[in-house]
Amino acid sequence: MLKAKIQKLTVTETNLEYEGSLTLDEDLMKTADMKPFEQVHVYNISNGERFSTYLIKGARNSGMVGVNGAAVHKVKKGDRLIVASYVVLEEEEIDFFMPKVLIVGEDNKIKKVK
Repeated sequence: MLKAKIQKLTVTETNLEYEGSLTLDEDLMKTADMKPFEQVHVYNISNGERFSTYLIKGARNSGMVGVNGAAVHKVKKGDRLIVASYVVLEEEEIDFFMPKVLIVGEDNKIKKVK
């Protein structure tokens, strides 16, 4: 099941030489209930590319969205992304579970939480 999703993120930097991962503003991670090293799926709105990676904390309230390692070949600075995390639930949890959905503006600041 979808655990959390952050929509309309803008890539602020890329680093091919880093070992891999997605650097994300700590405030965004906390609000979306996403943890460092958690696996996420990344959907590039700008070009249709998709990839999986893990999160690392970026500076709090920085708006940072950094794509690192091989995934850099799937994005460029300024691309718009959706980042999603998923969770396995027991059957009895499904009816009561609601994912967190964050919508951000061009500065990667939260505009709305659903």
